[in-house]
Amino acid sequence: MAATKARPATDEPVKRTATKAPAKKTAASRESGHAAKSANGAAPAKRATKAAKAPAAKAAKAPAKAAKAKADGLAPRTRAKKATSPEGTVDEDLTEEVEGDDDLEAEPGEDLEDADLDLEDLEVDDEAGDEDAADDDSAEEEGAEPAAAAAKGDAPAEDDEIAEPSEKDKASGDFVWDEEESEALRQARKDAELTASADSVRAYLKQIGKVALLNAEEEVELAKRIEAGLYATQLMAELTEKGEKLPAAQRRDMMWICRDGDRAKNHLLEANLRLVVSLAKRYTGRGMAFLDLIQEGNLGLIRAVEKFDYTKGYKFSTYATWWIRQAITRAMADQARTIRIPVHMVEVINKLGRIQRELLQDLGREPTPEELAKEMDITPEKVLEIQQYAREPISLDQTIGDEGDSQLGDFIEDSEAVVAVDAVSFTLLQDQLQSVLETLSEREAGVVRLRFGLTDGQPRTLDEIGQVYGVTRERIRQIESKTMSKLRHPSRSQVLRDYLD
Repeated sequence: MAATKARPATDEPVKRTATKAPAKKTAASRESGHAAKSANGAAPAKRATKAAKAPAAKAAKAPAKAAKAKADGLAPRTRAKKATSPEGTVDEDLTEEVEGDDDLEAEPGEDLEDADLDLEDLEVDDEAGDEDAADDDSAEEEGAEPAAAAAKGDAPAEDDEIAEPSEKDKASGDFVWDEEESEALRQARKDAELTASADSVRAYLKQIGKVALLNAEEEVELAKRIEAGLYATQLMAELTEKGEKLPAAQRRDMMWICRDGDRAKNHLLEANLRLVVSLAKRYTGRGMAFLDLIQEGNLGLIRAVEKFDYTKGYKFSTYATWWIRQAITRAMADQARTIRIPVHMVEVINKLGRIQRELLQDLGREPTPEELAKEMDITPEKVLEIQQYAREPISLDQTIGDEGDSQLGDFIEDSEAVVAVDAVSFTLLQDQLQSVLETLSEREAGVVRLRFGLTDGQPRTLDEIGQVYGVTRERIRQIESKTMSKLRHPSRSQVLRDYLD
């Protein structure tokens, strides 16, 4: 088989050498050799596969050396020697092929170097090797064709997922905007904003649900570790303030106790986060987002963990509930309203609302201020005042309608707004009055303007006008009387009478 792999590209020198060989093998030995090769028909395919992986340079050197050896009439000792590079290094891939296929070259009990190989047999082996190589190449081509067909068959499936532009779009090269797609994107964005909060709550609930609940014994054990950690932290802080230092071993133990207390604290917190969620649900719809209520409740839970006394004998949830509720209600009093109301007044408002709901259920109607005052032991006027405080301010920029394109301020009348007709009439009156005053002298027109505030809207007294003109108060009064008599003349007053209505 080594001769099969090492066949040179030129055939004629091999044939001439084969005709001069003095010794030939018998027909029986040839038949046995062909039978051994046919029995191992799978070997050429394996060798062809391995040879394909070898570098091209090494594959070219091996046939050249084999051809030279055959031309000189030298029988190769081992196929491993033929695979040796000129630098003296042995190709490991070809050596492995020789070791795996030695049984194909010699019969059992016969060494390869003792085998008497004739050049005619080498020629026959070359022809058989060519046929095997051709069969291997055809098999590889046949195997490659279905793979290529499968690759071509998969390509259209991927192309179908991408919407290609039309021929008209390709020709014009312009970008085409799809209105339906744009509307769908806007609607999807709006839905995403509405469901963002719900998705966040769902993710948070899923995360805290991974921590198992604790029983009473586990709560006591964690509380003891927390207490030890807090005591160690306080003791180290006191020693630091005094300037004292603990020995290294004792300090290391104290630090370990502090860290263990922190781990126990986190464990107790994470196991009771679901308690905060259940309490925060009672305060939804009162001006704060659900996630904000949960966050404030978590602050109360942290306070409860630090203050919990396991020696009392009750469960941690019973104690922590009040701290959580206190934290949530305090946050609502400070943050829920646009105009902050003091905490004590918020409690009074909540009490009034609770009594109002109870009376509504008992009486079947809305209770009167007198009935509420009797229940709360206050005056009806005080009840009305508390109800005024309880009103929620509404923003004028709040959108109205399904489309959200209108605001509340657009529907509220401005009583102080100037009507267009009145504005035009006032402008014409100013023009007519100015034309009438131009018929008077400069001092008379000035006295009238200052006396009635026609310039800046501020009427002046007779003394103030006298100081401006440097005359007495009586003189200003005489000038005013004379000027008013002139203005009452029909030639001047007729154009102004139409504005009296």
